[in-house]
Amino acid sequence: MKLLYFAWLRSKIGLAEEELALPPGISDVAGLIAHLQTRGAGYADALSNLAVVKVAVNQEYVPFSHPVAPGDEVALFPPVTGG
Repeated sequence: MKLLYFAWLRSKIGLAEEELALPPGISDVAGLIAHLQTRGAGYADALSNLAVVKVAVNQEYVPFSHPVAPGDEVALFPPVTGG
């Protein structure tokens, strides 16, 4: 699976993107995020307040209950505002 990080999430995690083998037992976005939070301080800090994290799977906005599968592209980013 390909993970993409944008804006301050990228800064805190220290990566713009990475490849990750989907760990056994993880079937949705919430499980994936819980796993990422255990991967180090940068991940834990970036994902500490999920109210300000949005997710897209395969370029479609999805809720945390959305399923994930090997080969998916998962993007994490702050809410986007316009003006």
